[in-house]
Amino acid sequence: MNTSWLIALDGSEPSLKAIDYVITEATSRVSAPQLFLVNVQAPLSSDITRFIDEKVVDDFHREAGDAALAPARQKLDAAGLAYSAHIMMGEAAPTIVEFATDKGCSQIVMGAHGFGSVVGLFLGSVTTKVVKLATVPVLVVK
Repeated sequence: MNTSWLIALDGSEPSLKAIDYVITEATSRVSAPQLFLVNVQAPLSSDITRFIDEKVVDDFHREAGDAALAPARQKLDAAGLAYSAHIMMGEAAPTIVEFATDKGCSQIVMGAHGFGSVVGLFLGSVTTKVVKLATVPVLVVK
């Protein structure tokens, strides 16, 4: 059976721990899963974007997304694992879940942050929302 994993990344230390987990798991399998690296950029406020050219905004999001994905890409390249990288704009949790659904991912892998509400202290608000919205297993790496 061919499996695919979405790895949600924001460039933080917890998301790099998720990549370390993915590398360990994927390299121990006979057939490595298809890996989708996903970074979701929050849209800029209209107070900012109305004064800036759309191409400048798009370039900003692409550069920020590339920077967030760069450490994970380096680790996966060093491990010899194939992946595709995707930078999107929107609200993080629903965008992640929608992408996973569209690509038929069998699992979502995320790092735990520990920000926000009492539940968020353990997982992080985006992770908590993804767990609630997802119809596939969500692996939270601490």
